[in-house]
Amino acid sequence: MTDTTGSGDDRPKSKRVGALRGLAPFVAPYRVMALMALMALILTAGVSLVLPLAVRRVVDGFNADNAALLDEYFGAALAIAALLALGTGLRYYLVTRLGERVVADIRKALFDRVLGMSPAFFERIMTGEVLSRITTDTTLILSVIGSSVSVALRNLLMLLGGLVLLFLTSAKLTGLVLLIVPAIVVPIIVLGRRLRRLSKENQDWIASSSGSAAEALSAVQTVQAFTHERPTRASFAEVTEKAFVSAKTRIGTRSVMTVIVIFLTFTGIVGVLWIGARDVRAESMTVGELIQFVIYAVIVAGAVGALSEIWGELQRAAGATERLVELLNSEDPVQDPAAATALPRPVRGRIAFEDVTFRYPARPETSALNGVSLRVEPGETVALVGPSGAGKTTILQLLMRFYDPQSGRITLDGIDISTLKRSDFRSAIALVPQDPVIFATSARENIRFGRPDASDAEVEEAARAAAAHDFLTALPQGYDSYLGERGVMLSGGQKQRVAIARAILRDARILLLDEATSALDAESERAVQAAVERLSEGRTTLVVAHRLATVKRADRIVVFDEGRIAALGTHEALVAEGGLYARLARLQFTDGAV
Repeated sequence: MTDTTGSGDDRPKSKRVGALRGLAPFVAPYRVMALMALMALILTAGVSLVLPLAVRRVVDGFNADNAALLDEYFGAALAIAALLALGTGLRYYLVTRLGERVVADIRKALFDRVLGMSPAFFERIMTGEVLSRITTDTTLILSVIGSSVSVALRNLLMLLGGLVLLFLTSAKLTGLVLLIVPAIVVPIIVLGRRLRRLSKENQDWIASSSGSAAEALSAVQTVQAFTHERPTRASFAEVTEKAFVSAKTRIGTRSVMTVIVIFLTFTGIVGVLWIGARDVRAESMTVGELIQFVIYAVIVAGAVGALSEIWGELQRAAGATERLVELLNSEDPVQDPAAATALPRPVRGRIAFEDVTFRYPARPETSALNGVSLRVEPGETVALVGPSGAGKTTILQLLMRFYDPQSGRITLDGIDISTLKRSDFRSAIALVPQDPVIFATSARENIRFGRPDASDAEVEEAARAAAAHDFLTALPQGYDSYLGERGVMLSGGQKQRVAIARAILRDARILLLDEATSALDAESERAVQAAVERLSEGRTTLVVAHRLATVKRADRIVVFDEGRIAALGTHEALVAEGGLYARLARLQFTDGAV
């Protein structure tokens, strides 16, 4: 995945319009609709090209004495106009519907792809960047599929058909018109290349702006608490201004191209029509033929001008398509095996780390774990303690297979988890993270996230077990109260208890608690600790904790230091042994009772 948050000068240049071929897999399922839209487009283009013939007949018919024939000409012109209106409406409906359908499929495919990516993927790309691709880039593609491509094809047909009919109307005047074509094509080619690069750069800066805004808004309380509003605004303004400058340059280039093309086109046509007017005076062509030629010349000129305009849109869409295809084709560092091993049921919960060494992708020079071997028996509660950064949370992340170790292996019930489907073994795990995630929905649905098919009674039972029932029922709508984005309606401790209730409801064989009681007051901590102890009975439980009071009753305590296991044993044994754990215990237990 290319990092697009840096300087615009370092970003890869856009490919040619051929990059739009990346949309083919999404259009293919709707080929019938696309074919119908193409037929409607051909119909409207054909009718538009026939209309000048009808006008010629009407104009020359004014000199005829047959009134009935004149009426027929007017009637035919009216019928052609009606057919044109019907075909245009049908084309608009089919093309617009096709565009909306394809873009909806692209957005779903992108979201499906990104949602399954491991955390290692998001170390290399900002969430706001991904959201920009899903929204801004797909919106651009929608305008192209739902409008620009259709208009481009229609104008291409009008250009080719108009040239043929111009030649049939007057070969002499058409030859003169074609002399100006090279003068029009050259600026399109030269400026088009620059436009491709500017379009890609502009989209990248827009994505950077979106990423900057998403990051700031997601941490708005921290920004305000540190009175960092002015630097944050300045940073966002700087990126946004760069996006504007890039867009201004792109717009200027496209405007210059449009001016040159349209001026050369109409200048040439005016000169040709001057010659045609002299031919009418010499009676070498009729007034109707000249008007027919004029209309076809206007059609051809309009088509050329429209194509020059649309070319810029296609260049932008090509850049957006590149970015979307790049995201869809990005490789996840953590992948399910092609032929996954089936995890035996029921899961027993035996966990083993065998000489595991791991470095985070963002810090490849530092080992988070270094040759760690650890075995956890089914139903055992094991606490992981140690200083910050010692590797405790990394154990849980590797067990969830958010990352893969550089060496060694991790097994569940004797099976290497890298040979299992991630969704298979994760279904046997319940996680309470250090930073609880609360979704912008009701309290009931937040807890039910642990098991979507759970009944209301089961949800409330889990909340009681997590000491969350009382404060949830006190909310304005009780369990149905909306908790706001990131749970802004709740305190830190309340968020933690909702997250614990979610894990309790999941009723998984393996329970992972990452500082699960760190945000609780003493009374709530005792209630939750009792609930966790009941929940952990008969389950394999890994508890990461800094507060040693919460792990005194663990079957075993594993002391980590600098990515290695420094000691292992019960609370009493480790205190008696001295060393790091005893030192941590003396610091935390102020009453001297360890």
